[in-house]
Amino acid sequence: MERTRRHRTLRYLALGDSYTIGTGASDESHSWPSIIARRLNAELTNPSVNGYTTLDLIRDELPYLERIKPDLVSILIGVNDLVQGRPPDLYRDSLTRIYDAVRDLETPPRVAAISIPTWSYVPAAADFGGKDQVAKLTGAFNAVAEQEARARNFTWIDISAASTAGAGAPGWIASDDLHPGDSQYAVWAEAIWSALRDSWGATLG
Repeated sequence: MERTRRHRTLRYLALGDSYTIGTGASDESHSWPSIIARRLNAELTNPSVNGYTTLDLIRDELPYLERIKPDLVSILIGVNDLVQGRPPDLYRDSLTRIYDAVRDLETPPRVAAISIPTWSYVPAAADFGGKDQVAKLTGAFNAVAEQEARARNFTWIDISAASTAGAGAPGWIASDDLHPGDSQYAVWAEAIWSALRDSWGATLG
C-alpha cells in the first residue's frame, strides 16, 4: 500500500463544515486543508459545506470515500450540531457513523480528527447562548470527538489554543463576527501540520 502511494499523487479528503471549507477566508486557497494539501503536494477534495451537521456530512460527504478512495482524511464536524441544539449523545451517534465509515474502508487512510475550535469569544457567540454556554457545549462535544477518535487510533488534534492565539488582532475574525479570517486559518494550519507532519509526511516517502 505504501509503495503504491509513493508513486502517485496523494489523495486527501477533507470532511467538515464551514471551518473546513474556509468560510471567512478571502478565498478557498487560505482554508487550512488547502494549506495542508500544498505542503503535501496532495490532490485535495473538499466537499465541506457551510452550516453542515454530522447528519448532512453522512448524507452528502461520506459518498466521496468510495469515489476517491483517499489516502488521507481529516474530519472536523460538530459545531452546527451544537448550535442546532442536538445533545452530545446524538452527536456521538452520528459522529461514530462517520468515523466508522472512514475506518472501515478497504484500504484504510491515515485519519486526523480535529476539535471544534474555541469560538466562545467571538462577537456572534452571544447569538448562541453566550460565552459560558458556548464554551461548555464546545467542551462537551470535543470530549466526545476525542474519545471516539482515540478509540479508533485516529490522530486527534486539539486546535483550541490555535484558535485563540491571535484573538483581538485585526483580521483574526472575519467580517461576519463568527468565522476565522485568513490569519487565523493560517495558525490552524501550522498547528495541524505540526501534529500531522510525522505521520502524514511519511506518505511522501
